[in-house]
Amino acid sequence: MSALSLPQSPALLSRSGWSAWLACLVLLCGLAPLLNLWVPAGSIWHLSDFAVALVGKIMCYALCALAMDLIWGYTGILSLGHGLFFALGGYVMGMYLMRQIGLDGNYKSPLPDFMVFLDWKTLPWHWALSDNLWATLILVPLVPALVALVFGFFAFRSRIKGVYFSIITQALTFAAMLLFFRNETGFGGNNGFTDFKRFADIPIATPSMRMTLFVITALVLLGSFLLARWVVRSKFGRVLQAIRDAESRLMFSGYSPLGYKLAIWTLSAVLCGIAGALYVMQVGIINPSEMSPANSIEIAVWTAVGGRATLIGPIIGAFLVNGAKSWLTVAYPEFWLYFLGALFIGVTLYLPQGVVGLLQQRKRGGA
Repeated sequence: MSALSLPQSPALLSRSGWSAWLACLVLLCGLAPLLNLWVPAGSIWHLSDFAVALVGKIMCYALCALAMDLIWGYTGILSLGHGLFFALGGYVMGMYLMRQIGLDGNYKSPLPDFMVFLDWKTLPWHWALSDNLWATLILVPLVPALVALVFGFFAFRSRIKGVYFSIITQALTFAAMLLFFRNETGFGGNNGFTDFKRFADIPIATPSMRMTLFVITALVLLGSFLLARWVVRSKFGRVLQAIRDAESRLMFSGYSPLGYKLAIWTLSAVLCGIAGALYVMQVGIINPSEMSPANSIEIAVWTAVGGRATLIGPIIGAFLVNGAKSWLTVAYPEFWLYFLGALFIGVTLYLPQGVVGLLQQRKRGGA
């Protein structure tokens, strides 16, 4: 009698997948620094500082789109409030960067300039650990995680789903935006945080520091892709897809969806928080407008354009949409919002599986 053979766990990536991942690693972490720092500015092969800043910013957006794919593409829960988690991570990092300014501000005070302007004498309680780098690195994922955990627990326990959940998440981020606009909350009001000088006592505006942040962002994005790939190919990921496709049937089989929804929802918020922190260091500003409902809707647009439930699709979508935005806002600034709306409608009607889904269909058709 032959021994029972258990099915092998699927590979994280195929051979071609690993080749593409390694190619991206070499391109972003090896070739890009070489072209920016070592190739002369007059050469056609030089990668400009503007391009570095733009790609670095889009990689942060791509990480948000990847987080959205986990909760929407694989779990079937459309969030219109992920901009909140992105901004929370950004504000935590922004508070640390404001403290790093020290006495170099306009008022030569250890307090941030906006607090001196408002005649504040001491830091608010929630700024207590803002001068500690290690505390900041812990709080960047922890703060969005706690907010997501509390909100998700009550929302999922109440079995709120579908369009109602989307509306509630949008209301949550809008309420947070209004709160952060108020000067008395201690977050800089309408202007937010800017004029950063240093990170870990290292000048933040130097070419080498900008490229270091670029490489860190690339590593985080590539590592998060592998993490997401591992999650969705595990038993946990198969349960998430069952929640998306037939939640009632899953419950009938003896599974409680609450813990699975809460876990993936919190992980998605953590990834957005990390993306927000990396964004602030590269862009140099954070204000309440990052919490606007429009920003959260854009994250969903990137995911839909690239292709839901593909992981690589949302990353591609973030690059396509934001690359087009960068060009259109300069060439035709008055038409950008119309283009974004038309793009979302067109993808919904004619490309429900996104760009990656279209490519996969053509590949199967040609096979």
